[in-house]
Amino acid sequence: MQSTARQIVDENIYDYIVEDKVSGSTPFAEREGGKKIIKLLEKGEISQLGVWQTDRLGRDVRDIINTIHLFTQAGVCIHFISDGLRTLNPDGSENPISKMVINILGVISEMEKNQIRERQLQGIEIAKAKGVYKGRKEGTNEDTLTFLSKPKNKKINELLKRGYRSTEIQKITGASPNTILKVKKTMKPSKNEPIY
Repeated sequence: MQSTARQIVDENIYDYIVEDKVSGSTPFAEREGGKKIIKLLEKGEISQLGVWQTDRLGRDVRDIINTIHLFTQAGVCIHFISDGLRTLNPDGSENPISKMVINILGVISEMEKNQIRERQLQGIEIAKAKGVYKGRKEGTNEDTLTFLSKPKNKKINELLKRGYRSTEIQKITGASPNTILKVKKTMKPSKNEPIY
Protein backbone atom coordinates (compact mmCIF):
# COMPACT_ATOMS: atom_id res chain seq x y z
CA MET A 1 0.00 0.00 0.00
CA GLN A 2 1.31 3.41 -0.89
CA SER A 3 1.67 6.22 1.61
CA THR A 4 -0.20 9.37 0.63
CA ALA A 5 1.26 11.49 3.45
CA ARG A 6 3.39 13.59 1.07
CA GLN A 7 0.31 14.32 -1.04
CA ILE A 8 -1.80 15.93 1.69
CA VAL A 9 -3.32 19.22 0.54
CA ASP A 10 -5.38 21.97 2.16
CA GLU A 11 -8.78 20.28 2.13
CA ASN A 12 -10.58 23.59 2.71
CA ILE A 13 -9.95 24.77 -0.86
CA TYR A 14 -11.56 21.71 -2.51
CA ASP A 15 -15.20 20.60 -2.66
CA TYR A 16 -14.24 16.93 -3.05
CA ILE A 17 -11.14 15.02 -1.95
CA VAL A 18 -10.64 11.63 -3.62
CA GLU A 19 -7.79 9.59 -2.15
CA ASP A 20 -6.76 6.74 -4.42
CA LYS A 21 -3.98 4.41 -3.24
CA VAL A 22 -3.96 2.36 -6.45
CA SER A 23 -0.75 2.35 -8.50
CA GLY A 24 -0.41 5.07 -11.13
CA SER A 25 0.28 2.29 -13.65
CA THR A 26 -3.42 1.32 -13.46
CA PRO A 27 -5.38 3.29 -16.10
CA PHE A 28 -7.19 6.30 -14.60
CA ALA A 29 -10.67 5.15 -15.70
CA GLU A 30 -10.17 1.75 -14.00
CA ARG A 31 -9.28 3.08 -10.54
CA GLU A 32 -12.00 3.55 -7.94
CA GLY A 33 -11.00 7.18 -7.47
CA GLY A 34 -10.84 7.72 -11.23
CA LYS A 35 -14.34 6.28 -11.67
CA LYS A 36 -15.71 8.64 -8.99
CA ILE A 37 -14.05 11.65 -10.61
CA ILE A 38 -15.32 10.74 -14.10
CA LYS A 39 -18.88 10.40 -12.71
CA LEU A 40 -18.59 13.88 -11.19
CA LEU A 41 -17.27 15.19 -14.51
CA GLU A 42 -20.18 13.64 -16.42
CA LYS A 43 -22.64 15.25 -13.99
CA GLY A 44 -20.97 18.63 -14.57
CA GLU A 45 -19.95 18.92 -10.92
CA ILE A 46 -16.26 19.62 -11.57
CA SER A 47 -14.85 22.96 -12.69
CA GLN A 48 -11.21 22.11 -11.93
CA LEU A 49 -9.32 18.95 -10.94
CA GLY A 50 -6.28 19.11 -8.66
CA VAL A 51 -3.84 16.19 -8.95
CA TRP A 52 -0.72 15.97 -6.79
CA GLN A 53 1.63 15.33 -9.73
CA THR A 54 1.64 13.90 -13.25
CA ASP A 55 2.49 10.33 -12.30
CA ARG A 56 -0.58 10.19 -10.03
CA LEU A 57 -2.76 10.69 -13.11
CA GLY A 58 -0.97 7.79 -14.79
CA ARG A 59 2.33 6.21 -15.77
CA ASP A 60 1.36 5.47 -19.34
CA VAL A 61 1.71 8.45 -21.67
CA ARG A 62 -1.29 7.42 -23.77
CA ASP A 63 -3.49 7.10 -20.67
CA ILE A 64 -2.35 10.51 -19.33
CA ILE A 65 -3.04 12.17 -22.69
CA ASN A 66 -6.45 10.48 -23.03
CA THR A 67 -7.43 11.56 -19.50
CA ILE A 68 -6.30 15.15 -20.07
CA HIS A 69 -8.17 15.18 -23.40
CA LEU A 70 -11.36 13.98 -21.65
CA PHE A 71 -11.18 16.88 -19.17
CA THR A 72 -10.11 19.43 -21.79
CA GLN A 73 -13.12 18.50 -23.97
CA ALA A 74 -15.33 19.20 -20.95
CA GLY A 75 -13.58 22.56 -20.38
CA VAL A 76 -12.15 21.39 -17.04
CA CYS A 77 -8.61 22.43 -16.12
CA ILE A 78 -6.33 19.88 -14.46
CA HIS A 79 -3.94 21.50 -11.98
CA PHE A 80 -0.85 19.42 -11.22
CA ILE A 81 -0.16 20.82 -7.76
CA SER A 82 3.49 19.91 -7.07
CA ASP A 83 4.51 20.50 -10.71
CA GLY A 84 2.77 23.90 -10.83
CA LEU A 85 1.14 23.09 -14.19
CA ARG A 86 -2.36 23.84 -15.48
CA THR A 87 -3.76 22.24 -18.64
CA LEU A 88 -5.97 25.24 -19.50
CA ASN A 89 -5.36 28.98 -19.49
CA PRO A 90 -7.77 31.27 -17.58
CA ASP A 91 -9.64 31.94 -20.87
CA GLY A 92 -10.27 28.17 -21.33
CA SER A 93 -7.74 27.68 -24.12
CA GLU A 94 -5.24 24.83 -23.95
CA ASN A 95 -1.91 25.73 -22.32
CA PRO A 96 0.76 24.68 -24.86
CA ILE A 97 3.72 24.96 -22.45
CA SER A 98 1.98 22.77 -19.86
CA LYS A 99 1.04 20.31 -22.61
CA MET A 100 4.69 19.96 -23.64
CA VAL A 101 5.97 19.61 -20.05
CA ILE A 102 3.22 17.11 -19.13
CA ASN A 103 4.14 14.99 -22.16
CA ILE A 104 7.79 14.99 -21.08
CA LEU A 105 6.88 14.12 -17.48
CA GLY A 106 4.58 11.37 -18.78
CA VAL A 107 7.43 9.85 -20.80
CA ILE A 108 9.68 9.96 -17.71
CA SER A 109 6.97 8.24 -15.60
CA GLU A 110 6.55 5.56 -18.25
CA MET A 111 10.34 5.02 -18.37
CA GLU A 112 10.38 4.68 -14.56
CA LYS A 113 7.58 2.11 -14.73
CA ASN A 114 9.52 0.13 -17.36
CA GLN A 115 12.72 0.31 -15.31
CA ILE A 116 10.86 -1.03 -12.26
CA ARG A 117 9.55 -3.90 -14.39
CA GLU A 118 13.07 -4.62 -15.73
CA ARG A 119 14.45 -4.68 -12.17
CA GLN A 120 11.67 -7.08 -11.15
CA LEU A 121 12.53 -9.40 -14.05
CA GLN A 122 16.24 -9.22 -13.18
CA GLY A 123 15.39 -10.04 -9.57
CA ILE A 124 13.31 -13.03 -10.71
CA GLU A 125 16.20 -14.28 -12.88
CA ILE A 126 18.63 -13.98 -9.94
CA ALA A 127 16.15 -15.75 -7.62
CA LYS A 128 15.67 -18.52 -10.22
CA ALA A 129 19.45 -18.96 -10.50
CA LYS A 130 19.64 -19.35 -6.70
CA GLY A 131 16.71 -21.80 -6.78
CA VAL A 132 14.55 -19.51 -4.61
CA TYR A 133 11.94 -18.49 -7.19
CA LYS A 134 9.84 -21.25 -8.64
CA GLY A 135 7.14 -19.29 -10.52
CA ARG A 136 4.01 -20.91 -11.89
CA LYS A 137 4.24 -24.66 -12.28
CA GLU A 138 4.55 -25.82 -15.86
CA GLY A 139 1.27 -26.86 -17.41
CA THR A 140 -0.88 -24.82 -15.00
CA ASN A 141 -3.26 -22.31 -16.48
CA GLU A 142 -5.40 -19.59 -15.04
CA ASP A 143 -9.03 -20.69 -15.06
CA THR A 144 -11.54 -18.66 -17.07
CA LEU A 145 -13.42 -17.32 -14.03
CA THR A 146 -10.21 -15.99 -12.42
CA PHE A 147 -9.15 -14.45 -15.74
CA LEU A 148 -12.51 -12.73 -16.30
CA SER A 149 -12.68 -11.55 -12.67
CA LYS A 150 -9.69 -9.24 -13.11
CA PRO A 151 -10.86 -5.58 -13.16
CA LYS A 152 -9.34 -4.79 -16.56
CA ASN A 153 -10.78 -7.94 -18.13
CA LYS A 154 -14.22 -7.19 -16.64
CA LYS A 155 -14.04 -3.77 -18.28
CA ILE A 156 -13.01 -5.32 -21.63
CA ASN A 157 -15.91 -7.78 -21.40
CA GLU A 158 -18.34 -4.96 -20.62
CA LEU A 159 -17.07 -2.83 -23.53
CA LEU A 160 -17.25 -5.76 -25.95
CA LYS A 161 -20.87 -6.39 -24.95
CA ARG A 162 -21.60 -2.70 -25.57
CA GLY A 163 -20.25 -3.01 -29.12
CA TYR A 164 -16.87 -1.29 -28.81
CA ARG A 165 -14.15 -2.29 -31.29
CA SER A 166 -10.83 -3.76 -30.19
CA THR A 167 -8.88 -0.60 -31.11
CA GLU A 168 -11.26 1.52 -29.01
CA ILE A 169 -10.99 -0.89 -26.08
CA GLN A 170 -7.19 -0.74 -26.31
CA LYS A 171 -7.30 3.05 -26.00
CA ILE A 172 -9.78 3.00 -23.09
CA THR A 173 -8.24 0.19 -21.02
CA GLY A 174 -4.61 0.10 -22.15
CA ALA A 175 -4.98 -3.67 -22.63
CA SER A 176 -2.93 -5.56 -25.20
CA PRO A 177 -4.62 -6.92 -28.37
CA ASN A 178 -3.88 -10.47 -27.10
CA THR A 179 -5.75 -9.87 -23.83
CA ILE A 180 -8.76 -8.43 -25.69
CA LEU A 181 -8.74 -11.42 -28.05
CA LYS A 182 -8.55 -13.83 -25.10
CA VAL A 183 -11.57 -12.12 -23.47
CA LYS A 184 -13.47 -12.31 -26.81
CA LYS A 185 -12.80 -16.04 -27.00
CA THR A 186 -14.33 -16.60 -23.55
CA MET A 187 -17.55 -14.79 -24.51
CA LYS A 188 -20.56 -16.83 -25.57
CA PRO A 189 -22.54 -14.68 -28.00
CA SER A 190 -26.31 -14.84 -27.91
CA LYS A 191 -28.29 -15.32 -31.13
CA ASN A 192 -28.73 -11.56 -31.43
CA GLU A 193 -25.13 -10.58 -30.65
CA PRO A 194 -22.46 -10.39 -33.36
CA ILE A 195 -19.50 -12.75 -33.18
CA TYR A 196 -16.29 -10.74 -32.88
